[in-house]
Amino acid sequence: MPPAPGLSRRGLLRGVGAATLGAVAVGTLAACSTDGDAGSTGTSAGSGAADPTDSGSADAGAGAATGALAKVADIPVGGAISATDSAGEPIILSQPTEGTIVGMSAICTHQGCTVLPAGEELDCPCHGSVFKAADGSTVSGPASEPLPAFAVRVENGEVLEA
Repeated sequence: MPPAPGLSRRGLLRGVGAATLGAVAVGTLAACSTDGDAGSTGTSAGSGAADPTDSGSADAGAGAATGALAKVADIPVGGAISATDSAGEPIILSQPTEGTIVGMSAICTHQGCTVLPAGEELDCPCHGSVFKAADGSTVSGPASEPLPAFAVRVENGEVLEA
């Protein structure tokens, strides 16, 4: 039987190979992640801090349907973790004091590299900028601007996009 019009054996094999590679990559990323799938799209304006005692509102079930960024228990007090928002952008979630969760962009304000948690600080591996994990403010440059806030909320022990 001849192949379907417009589809060669080579094209079919490329498609199957790409789909398999994509599935392996997604599975690998999910296995290495410390956070769940992100929730709603985009970032929200605001302070970036969330009140973990907030029991939610009438739409408390919406967070479970969209996915959590992380669990509060996974964020060290006085430190931070890396996560990804619903748009696939890198973010930082910190817990400066027990029960206070702060979100911020993980994109360095100097030249756009991704900063990494390092105890009470966030380090930019590209040019050496250092930020406070507690609030994203600049400790040392070359970055002169703080990391932008990323609004989060806490429901049932999970950190969600606000």
